[in-house]
Amino acid sequence: MSIAPEAEPFYADATLNADGQRVGVLLSQGFTGSPASMVPWGRHLAAEGFGVAVPRLPGHGTTWQDLNRTGWADWYAEIERAFEKLRANCDQVIVGGLSMGGSLVLQLAADRGREVAGVMLVNAAVNIERKDVLALPVLKWLIPAFPAIANDIKKPGVEEHGYDRTPLKATASMLRGWKALRDDLPKVTQPLLVFRSEVDHVVDPSSARIISSTVSSRDVTERILENSYHVATLDNDAPTIFEESVHFVRRVTGP
Repeated sequence: MSIAPEAEPFYADATLNADGQRVGVLLSQGFTGSPASMVPWGRHLAAEGFGVAVPRLPGHGTTWQDLNRTGWADWYAEIERAFEKLRANCDQVIVGGLSMGGSLVLQLAADRGREVAGVMLVNAAVNIERKDVLALPVLKWLIPAFPAIANDIKKPGVEEHGYDRTPLKATASMLRGWKALRDDLPKVTQPLLVFRSEVDHVVDPSSARIISSTVSSRDVTERILENSYHVATLDNDAPTIFEESVHFVRRVTGP
């Protein structure tokens, strides 16, 4: 299966910082999106000397039918592989994610404990309150896909390079992954930097409430993005995300 040019993953090596350490950052894309939504953020971090990994989640960057043949376990396994590579070359690793990417890195933080130095979330998704999802166990066998959720971006002329359909079998797998993650959120103890768009047409506010009320982290910073929609990493507030993430990474990995 050929991969769209915009969906190519991005990797950069870390350089030694003033403390004699190499610091890595793993960034995960969201559901039906592509690495294109995270690469600008990754390039900004790489320019600051951090090692960066922006993997392509299985089933993404090809066709939505291909995504329907993958699931939560496949996506999480790819995140784990990218994390292990960073760990092998860096002294400390921060993880970050957009939307479903946020839920994947939260699961990684819950599973890997102190191996993860901090977590950065942008409109992270761990829950949905739409009633029609209750029918997914049946609908996924009758209807292959729903309309797209990609490109919720306020800034004109910006493209997420996501799918034009939302595959239902993959969606059902994601929701099962979220359910397991919600049980594991109390295991998340790392510092958190949370970005949340004031207007988000994809992730409803219940996700932010569940995360903030369930994690065990005592160091939590929340930033409200007033000029961006869901894909804030490509939107008007992207420079704010990029700059504040640099300060966060340096703070939580410092001496």
